[in-house]
Amino acid sequence: GTAEELLYLLGIMLHDSNVQQHIPIVLTGPAQSAAYFTVIDDFIGQTLGAKAQALYTIIVDDAAAVGSYLYKQKAKIGAYRKAIGDAYGFNWALKIDADFQHPFVPNHTTMAELSLSFEQPAHQLAANLRRAFSGIVAGNIKAQSVADIQAKGPYILHGDERLAPLLDTLLKSFVEQGRMKLPGSVYTPCFQVTAP
Repeated sequence: GTAEELLYLLGIMLHDSNVQQHIPIVLTGPAQSAAYFTVIDDFIGQTLGAKAQALYTIIVDDAAAVGSYLYKQKAKIGAYRKAIGDAYGFNWALKIDADFQHPFVPNHTTMAELSLSFEQPAHQLAANLRRAFSGIVAGNIKAQSVADIQAKGPYILHGDERLAPLLDTLLKSFVEQGRMKLPGSVYTPCFQVTAP
């Protein structure tokens, strides 16, 4: 779920209309989350680039540092909103593309049709990666998706020759870290990543 939500936020922030926005994004958790943050940060860097990585901060196992960081960001947010005449309580200037305003309904067709290619703007790639992760989460836990996969086999994700291996590596690391299953159970992937 965390990767899906991070991709959602990054996709919004990567839109050209939001280049001046200042919205602090912090990835944080206990010490055992460090490996997860390392692989997700590496994946973001290789797929969406350094510009996307610059939109978030990773602070592991230090709640006080998170609080201090966010407190400092509050002044920057206030100054930006004041400079553009925007409200403090609602970010009217934030552009949320239509791709991020509608739920994604995963099935074998919609998952196979996702554009998982570098031949699109970064915010659209983030939207499609978010959809892929949303479908995988659904395939792991939602009754309709689980039944669909049991009947028709795993979802097939088609990525280009550069993106597919990156996605496959990330998803395999999630499996190895136990992020795809309930503790004590054996995970059977609900997806396959293919490249031409």
